[in-house]
Amino acid sequence: MQHWPLLSILVWLPIVGGALALMLGNQRAQAARWLALTVAVATFALSLPLLTGFDYFTSGMQFVEQREWIPAYDIQYHLGADGISVALIVLTTLTTALVLIGAWGSIDKRVNQYVAAFLFLEGLMIGVFAAVDAMLFYVFFEGMLIPMFIIIGVWGGPRRVYASVKFFLYTFLGSVFMLVGLIYLYLKAGSWQLPDLYAVPLNASEQMWLFFAFLVAFAVKVPMFPVHTWLPDAHVEAPTGGSVILAAIMLKIGGYGFLRFNLPIVPDASHEFGMLVIVLSLIAVVYIGLVALVQEDMKKLIAYSSISHMGFVTLGTFIAFMLVRDQGEPDAARLGLQGAMVQMVSHGFISGAMFSCVGVLYDRMHSRMIRDYGGVANVMPWFAMFFVLFGMANSGLPGTSGFVGEFMVILAAFRAHPMLAFFAAITLIVGAAYTLWLVKRVLFGEIGNAHVAELEDINPREWIVLSVFAAGTLFIGVYPKFLTDLMEPAIAQLASQLAISKL
Repeated sequence: MQHWPLLSILVWLPIVGGALALMLGNQRAQAARWLALTVAVATFALSLPLLTGFDYFTSGMQFVEQREWIPAYDIQYHLGADGISVALIVLTTLTTALVLIGAWGSIDKRVNQYVAAFLFLEGLMIGVFAAVDAMLFYVFFEGMLIPMFIIIGVWGGPRRVYASVKFFLYTFLGSVFMLVGLIYLYLKAGSWQLPDLYAVPLNASEQMWLFFAFLVAFAVKVPMFPVHTWLPDAHVEAPTGGSVILAAIMLKIGGYGFLRFNLPIVPDASHEFGMLVIVLSLIAVVYIGLVALVQEDMKKLIAYSSISHMGFVTLGTFIAFMLVRDQGEPDAARLGLQGAMVQMVSHGFISGAMFSCVGVLYDRMHSRMIRDYGGVANVMPWFAMFFVLFGMANSGLPGTSGFVGEFMVILAAFRAHPMLAFFAAITLIVGAAYTLWLVKRVLFGEIGNAHVAELEDINPREWIVLSVFAAGTLFIGVYPKFLTDLMEPAIAQLASQLAISKL
């Protein structure tokens, strides 16, 4: 497989497919749906050789492609994938295919443009995870804002223009700081290649400025407290497919950026200011969980839940510095980093599934308000089964993927300081409270609404989407070793980089 330009195919096949879907025009909606689904399924099938052809014992980039792109500034079209990238690329291709299946009947205006936007978005997100050239990473990173901006702004809810502009401004302004930091690094290193940037010597002052430049860009993406306020608006107004991709993939790009840029390029500043990120992560985990508890809108509740769960990603990532530098425990640091990565993949399945469940109800009732439901399990028993499963996973039930990453991070946090573990573990209680209360109010009790009594259970298309999400949630929950083995060499290499000071 190494001789194929596999990563290029995965990046450009969806983009070409999106262009073809646009050419079909508005009148040929069914043809556009089938074209987009065929391209998305083919992209997923082609991403599987990344797993089968992967060398599980090396930490370096694999499936590498490198060509000149803009020679005057030494910018190269340089793609590669390690275990971290592969896990996120496969998650992206799978989720995009499920989103297009899920939107089959619910989107009926400008269908060709809708499916094209998702295909463009898929190609650009894969580009982010595969880029080894920092400027190429930045181009993909910014490029993916455009399709999501259009998806929210055209097919969203009543306040869609406000939500899409807020989303774009927050994420665009954040990434301007990253661009300045990357240009400074290029002038210092004479190269845009990530391995060269990892090796460039930086003094304490340079590291501090670069750390905050990257922190702002990636914190908005995660999103971390206090730059999280764009996410609930974006989720509430986005169509179901937009919410699924936003939660399952786009938030992960912030966590991925920390692992690729902050930790290896500015290790001393990341250690110095790590406690700041840890405190912000714990605020997200606890405070945002309490905010989720009082929401009346199902989508808003799950959006705040996403912010709370993503707090574990940044907590596990930055706690590694305390463990490596202050306590000399590289194994515990690897546990924290592994937990952060497992949490990213797990959250992709669980949050994607939760938003899909809300989409199933919204397609039937055109309401996201919890008070409009009650007793749904009486008329939609199969749907209730899936919703309870994903609710349990969101609460961190052992046997589901939601437990594995959070448990690993809490374990690593305990090795760093028991109080950090205590605050991190509070989320399991708060998470169970808001999720199970949501499940109780929507599914159980008497049918309090005549419209609920007329609901029909999930159709075969919805069965496929929810079953795949359920399979992923249970597989990682029961057998996380598959995922940890895939990422272990890359995580071990990263943990060894953290121990080396540039000062």
